[in-house]
Amino acid sequence: MKKRPPSPEHADTLSLNALRSLVTGLVERSQQAEARLATLEGEAVRLGEENAALRLENTRLKVENQLLRDEIARLKNLPPRPPFRPSGMDKATDAGTGSNSGSKKKPRGPKLDVERTSRQEILRVKVPDGSRFKGYKSVYVRDLVLKAEVVHYRRECWVTSQGKTVLAPLPAGIIGGYGTNLRRLCLMLHAQGQVTTARLTTLLNDIGLDISKRQIVRLLTRQLDGFVAEDAAVLHAGLVSSSYVTVDDTGARHSHNPYYATHIGGPNFTVFRTAKSKSRLNFLSLLRGNYQDFVLNDAAFDYLEKRRGDPVLLSRLQTPEPQRFCNQVPFMAHLAEGIDIFDRQEIGTHAEAGLWGSIRHHGLMGNTVIVSEDAGQFRVGNHALCWVHAERLLQKLMPATAKEERLVTMVRDLVWRFYKALKAYKQNPSPRAAPAFRRRFDRIFSLRTGYGALDKLLERLHRRKTELLKVLEHPEIPLHTNASENDLRSFVTKRKISGGTMSRDGRVARDVMLGLMKTCQKLGLSFYLYLGDRLGIGNVGQPVPPLSAIILARA
Repeated sequence: MKKRPPSPEHADTLSLNALRSLVTGLVERSQQAEARLATLEGEAVRLGEENAALRLENTRLKVENQLLRDEIARLKNLPPRPPFRPSGMDKATDAGTGSNSGSKKKPRGPKLDVERTSRQEILRVKVPDGSRFKGYKSVYVRDLVLKAEVVHYRRECWVTSQGKTVLAPLPAGIIGGYGTNLRRLCLMLHAQGQVTTARLTTLLNDIGLDISKRQIVRLLTRQLDGFVAEDAAVLHAGLVSSSYVTVDDTGARHSHNPYYATHIGGPNFTVFRTAKSKSRLNFLSLLRGNYQDFVLNDAAFDYLEKRRGDPVLLSRLQTPEPQRFCNQVPFMAHLAEGIDIFDRQEIGTHAEAGLWGSIRHHGLMGNTVIVSEDAGQFRVGNHALCWVHAERLLQKLMPATAKEERLVTMVRDLVWRFYKALKAYKQNPSPRAAPAFRRRFDRIFSLRTGYGALDKLLERLHRRKTELLKVLEHPEIPLHTNASENDLRSFVTKRKISGGTMSRDGRVARDVMLGLMKTCQKLGLSFYLYLGDRLGIGNVGQPVPPLSAIILARA
């Protein structure tokens, strides 16, 4: 059995041999501790290298997984899914964020609808003899009655002395033997309730109404000229009166082909337009509204200069007076005199200039700010960038080491704090504070961290300084495009539930009814009452004025 070395606590009483034994034991234990420490350090280094390798492998797998998802979406002709969840920057930087900032509950009390009681019934009860009557206890019950009604119209038929037949007209709004109340219900359930035509057919047949799916499609897509005209008037009023618009787009299947739905919205209006292209040319044609002309004026030539058009062509096309062309045919004929018609890029740029000249000629988009998520087709006029999408680029970075992850977290924290300060500036704008915000922006986005991908992204965002800080000049504009994404959500839900459209009437009906529904919501109007008023159904309360007039009045 090995003898334990003496304890160093009583070293003064030990002999020389004992001291030697004590020192030898201490040296051995020190060497053993150093050996164990070296082993642990080696293990830590090995685990660190293994962790870094796992990080790299995880990053590679994430990228590969996203590429596979995008490829599947491409094969299905669907837009690629965003790979990351929202960062929550906008909600986290709200001034009222905290435990005491919860939304107040709606106070309970008597309902306002009791003034619109439809009928009154007295419920009686058997009581013993000698009981005293103490009045009534009121209970209001809300109910809905759905029943099929078949009306037999007997139309008078007369023959005049000249032999002409005169027939009594049917009430307005009847289509193919179906009335306006049925049409209003179908329009509301299909647009606002997201009910498919097949389910509408089943629902109405179960109620007792004999109707086919084909007839429901006719009710939803035919004789919508009044709604189409009002939707166009809404767009015109919004472009004339709004200080800003938020824009976005999404995929929309039509006739088995990939189309794109563009959203243009402001604080008081929403419109959707579906087209085969989502180019800048298409977007400018939407901003032109119902006008079909092309104009070569000062605004058009300023646009060409910003797009770095050929100076020789500019001097050849420019005239002392503005030139206006009624439609695309004479405009293209005019361009063909000085431009090679096979140069698609040059032709497209000049067509964009003609559209922009028409927009400014008709007084649209005067000082209106276009807020977008930095898609190239929206970068026209007075343009501002969405901060939420800009911050999302930081979230998309995939750091491979712990140091790179700390650097990304640090920069995101700086951006979040700056975004919170911008939101406070919007509440109390002060021109004297703008220079300080610009200097702070430069300090954040001029950082060089040594993480290559992060530094390139910061440099890229720094180049967009003017568009990101547009709120300093226009405090009324939003810092993000959340309004467009919320409006497009109904369109995306419609696409997922009902699929695409087949006919032009169906495509127009989808765009128009969804746009009018969203506009009614923003104006605080009942879409159901609006449909009733436009379809000529009586007893709907006060008449609903034109939506464009309400938008202009609120500007």
